[in-house]
Amino acid sequence: MGKATRSLGTKLSKGSTDIGGLTSIGGIEITADTIDVTTLESDGGYREFIGSFKDGGEVPIEGFFDPDEASGQVELQTSLDSGLAEDYKITFPTTPKAEWAFKGVVTGFKVGDVDIDGTINFGATIKVSGKPVLTVSTGVEG
Repeated sequence: MGKATRSLGTKLSKGSTDIGGLTSIGGIEITADTIDVTTLESDGGYREFIGSFKDGGEVPIEGFFDPDEASGQVELQTSLDSGLAEDYKITFPTTPKAEWAFKGVVTGFKVGDVDIDGTINFGATIKVSGKPVLTVSTGVEG
């Protein structure tokens, strides 16, 4: 039976800055397009396909708004304005250590959704650019 790990302690970093105040980090979901290569000789009348381009998807994040520069949240709006692909990392609190590293472009940034008895929330969406890399450490120190 597999071992469940509590998500508390999972971090999203932009470069060397941890994004603070997060309540959720969407997972990376890689999908692949296909190319139809069906011919008149295809067996049994079934369509045939080969793999094509892959897409790393998007990483939606949500949290409590913190305008302090150290939280890294406001920097996400700057990233959206620049449109550049930048380095991101999702680090999981697992043993052995596991993390996703990827380039991403911020495609959405939101502050608000304020209720009378609620908190000030923020959210952002990061579009994965290129191949995301999942690394699981071996636990062997060199």
